[in-house]
Amino acid sequence: MSLDWKCGALADGLSCYGKTEFFEAHEHWESAWLQLEEPEKSFLQALIQITAAFHHLRAGNKVGAASLLRRALRRLEQCSACFGEIAVATLRDEVREWVRVLEIGNSTMPAGFPRICPTEPPETG
Repeated sequence: MSLDWKCGALADGLSCYGKTEFFEAHEHWESAWLQLEEPEKSFLQALIQITAAFHHLRAGNKVGAASLLRRALRRLEQCSACFGEIAVATLRDEVREWVRVLEIGNSTMPAGFPRICPTEPPETG
């Protein structure tokens, strides 16, 4: 099953994530996750873990956020550079930076949250 980021729960979650509405993004994606099979299921679970991590971070739980980001990163490392029409290589790099900052306890956080960016689907024909 391909992941369609242009409509439905995936698009709604992506919109919420872009507005840093992490709990809401998590809820939308979880409803889609329930209907998926592997490997898309594990991939979307990584994105859900990222949203949960930043929800925890906003609540002041840096340890929980770092733990969730590490778990998400392990799942993302199983994916190609572009998976499910998302730029995974960039996302992995940005998640790694957040993990590094949270683990060293640096008070200076990265400038932005990891980008979950849909790519253009390859042309067929």
